[in-house]
Amino acid sequence: MDFGIAFVPGSATGFVSVDQHRLEYRTIGEPGRGRPALVFLHEGLGCVALWRAFPDRVCAATGLPGLVYSRAGHGQSDVLDAPRRPRFMHDEAQRVLPELLERRGIDDAILVGHSDGASIALIHAGQRPRGLRAVVAIAPHLFVERLTIASIAGIAAGFDAGDLPRRMAKYHRDPRATFHGWADVWLDPAFRDWNIEADVARIACPVLALQGTRDEYGTMEQVRRVEQLSPRARWVGIDDAGHAPFADQPERVLAEIVQFVAPLAAADAATAGPPTAAG
Repeated sequence: MDFGIAFVPGSATGFVSVDQHRLEYRTIGEPGRGRPALVFLHEGLGCVALWRAFPDRVCAATGLPGLVYSRAGHGQSDVLDAPRRPRFMHDEAQRVLPELLERRGIDDAILVGHSDGASIALIHAGQRPRGLRAVVAIAPHLFVERLTIASIAGIAAGFDAGDLPRRMAKYHRDPRATFHGWADVWLDPAFRDWNIEADVARIACPVLALQGTRDEYGTMEQVRRVEQLSPRARWVGIDDAGHAPFADQPERVLAEIVQFVAPLAAADAATAGPPTAAG
């Protein structure tokens, strides 16, 4: 499957001011027009462009509109002017995301998060906000593991001497600030006790947790804990996939998401009832 950037008709790009930062976004279709919208939250080094066409494929397969955005410090959004704090994912989930959804007119959402973005989606869901239908959490972090720290430390050790800054420069306004904004907080000793299990235990909506069996940033215990803590959650391991299973096994991940989302969209259609004849 080709997951290069090949946007579906109806996509549009722009910027929106949220929490004193200018954030880039891309819409697929028309989110906020009386239908549930898929809202995509990227990984620790991600942004709008680095999702490539995966959001378009999910929206096309589910028949739902979507919103993709870059958090502050990522992509073409404003560069952060201060180091991140250990609670940065809670800040995003509890303050930034609600404001973004309000500004974009989205009051009916299904969150699709990857890695840090999946953790943010789960924290947000733990607040039991009105209008949140479900969460798809791809490779979420619920707690800090040695594997995660070791992998990030390895990348950080070779960052300046390698070609990662050059590759990141294609997608981020300030690749070094983006990298250190992610790596430095994860490697901060104060971050070792970071844990969102209490947030996940408060989730009331359905959750689909997906994780590659070869994930280099987390073990399967992360998604198992999602299912153990949240009564409406289930987890699925994606064979022969690493930290980004939607890139390694796109057909399988797309099928899992469609199967999960389809009943939610069907329920919405049933609630709306048959179309009314004009006249």
